[in-house]
Amino acid sequence: MSWAGKFIGSSIGQKIIMSLSGLFLIIFLLIHLIGNLQLLKSDGGIAFNSYGYFMTHNPLIKIVSYTLYITILIHAIQGTKLFFRNRSAKGTGYAVATNTGQHWASRYMMHFGAIIFVFILIHLYQFWLQMKMGTLEMVTVAGMDHPIADLYKPCYEVFGNIGFVLFYVISMAILAFHLAHGFSSAFQSLGINHKKYTPLIKFIGLIYSILIPIGFALIPIWMFLNR
Repeated sequence: MSWAGKFIGSSIGQKIIMSLSGLFLIIFLLIHLIGNLQLLKSDGGIAFNSYGYFMTHNPLIKIVSYTLYITILIHAIQGTKLFFRNRSAKGTGYAVATNTGQHWASRYMMHFGAIIFVFILIHLYQFWLQMKMGTLEMVTVAGMDHPIADLYKPCYEVFGNIGFVLFYVISMAILAFHLAHGFSSAFQSLGINHKKYTPLIKFIGLIYSILIPIGFALIPIWMFLNR
């Protein structure tokens, strides 16, 4: 086996892959939220549909999208492998620093991650799959010389169901806990750990883990209440 294969198969290598994939997904969440905030505009979905058209027809975005799908799978697989490896070593699940003072969230990273993965699958089924299968209705948008897919309609319909609204809000609460531990742990796994700047990283991670999930949770709540 080559040195690369040995490194990837090692505990350190797996944690680094886990960290890099996690940081990529963290950045994606911010970009995804900025785009989805178009749903809050009271324009009948014009802004969101225009945004959706750009995102689905830009070659560079398509490459990023496929990279995203692969990264999600890598992150899920690596997280599962680390969980069982740590558990077999009498650990408490995925964690960078295993000590008695370990935050409780680190002990449930695998559980939170599994719930989030299920959420992603449902999320893709409700929105992404319809787009890929071409079953969305077409609408005319000002500034476009041809009809475009109505990505707004399935969002409006799904978030008109209180059950799905609660499901999304609860999922975002779980995401918050996952991010709260994962953000700082990712930097520690990459060796970025110093008494001067680690507290700042943890602070930024805490703020990020609060604001991003709140932003996502606000969308279904807003769309449900403003119908």
